[in-house]
Amino acid sequence: MPVAATKAKKRVPAVPETALKGKKAAIEARAKRLRLSVLRRRKERQKRMAVFKKAEKYQLQYESMAKSELQKARQAKKHGNFYAKVAFVVRIRGINGLHPKPRKILQLFRMRQINNGVFVKLNKATINMLRIIEPYIMWGYPDLKSVRSLLYKRGFGRLTASEFP
Repeated sequence: MPVAATKAKKRVPAVPETALKGKKAAIEARAKRLRLSVLRRRKERQKRMAVFKKAEKYQLQYESMAKSELQKARQAKKHGNFYAKVAFVVRIRGINGLHPKPRKILQLFRMRQINNGVFVKLNKATINMLRIIEPYIMWGYPDLKSVRSLLYKRGFGRLTASEFP
């Protein structure tokens, strides 16, 4: 067969080559997007599971603390003692525009200045008082180490109007 005859038999493709390349690139891009979305969903699921596990851990920790508090109170009652819960309260705001009721409660707690701190035995009355003055204070339950360090650094006693360390 002559060379001219073979050239004549070559057909022109039905779809242009650029269109085929574009189609192939679109298919590859779609596959890549799909892979990335699967990976992203997997990471989000793991992150969500981690958040739930952490929340569950905090919940269990809170429940165990509540149980131990209840058990300590019951044990103290059983042995004829009492279980006193103590809070450390620090004043964080001044007196500008202070309503008379919170001002009086702050005076009762001996917190006349900013950054004054006192130990308070918690009962129903003191907890209600703390709720009233909550915008002006920060409070929490101290552990033994912080109580000891506060007393060593800042604690003092009074004997007939004179203070001693």
